[in-house]
Amino acid sequence: MKLPNYDSLLLDIDQQVATITLNRPDKRNAFNDDVIQELTDVFQFCAEQDEVRAVVLTANGKAFCAGADLNWMRAMADYSHDENLADAGKLAQMLATIYHCPKPTVAAIQGDVYAGGMGLVAACDIAISVKNANFCLSEVKLGLIPATISPYVIRAMGARAAHRYFLTAEVFDAKEAKKIGFIHERVDEEEFTQTLDNLVKHLVNASPNAVKVCKKLVQDVAYAEINEQLIKDTVAGIADIRASAEGKEGVQSFLQKRKPSWLNN
Repeated sequence: MKLPNYDSLLLDIDQQVATITLNRPDKRNAFNDDVIQELTDVFQFCAEQDEVRAVVLTANGKAFCAGADLNWMRAMADYSHDENLADAGKLAQMLATIYHCPKPTVAAIQGDVYAGGMGLVAACDIAISVKNANFCLSEVKLGLIPATISPYVIRAMGARAAHRYFLTAEVFDAKEAKKIGFIHERVDEEEFTQTLDNLVKHLVNASPNAVKVCKKLVQDVAYAEINEQLIKDTVAGIADIRASAEGKEGVQSFLQKRKPSWLNN
């Protein structure tokens, strides 16, 4: 497979795992128009590759992502309202592309996460972090609000924590990020790679179709009212997956005490 080339990030696909690495360490991997477009493109590319079973988003340097690039912010300072709408729309599209990627996504956080970088983490399904990473929703200090990233960040940390950290712009550490549910694991740097590898192994060993459908199930059900329609939808969901090729293969392989076909690819 020929991989696309990017200026602000690296892409590697190995053993069914796509690793996307933000690669502007001198800019603390901050956003600008090019980074946003390349992230949108690379997640769309990974979504379309049958051989990709999981996507890892990580970064080079001391920061995972520091939010907006300073030069980009300077340019935005002179934008009209319409230009700001168009600009914010591109960021929103990038986050939606990550969130709706049919492959499971993991944010592997090797450094600090600020402002818009919090949206990147929150849009991923799973997040692990080194213990010395710091987190901050710093927008209100600049007279701004974390509007575009808010649907994802609030889902990740919950409304109660969002009330505090959206309003105070406090810096908090990985221990607090795990406590409020924003990340799933916090590990020592020397354990980071092994923890990530173990996690990704679970993802690629599962049924690809079941993982895809299960991801959407969480997104659809998490904030839905438990009513007759939701019950019908979940009943249809289990019936559909049981009747699918991978559903039948998974049950048969379990009963026959053999590996399912997707582990033999």
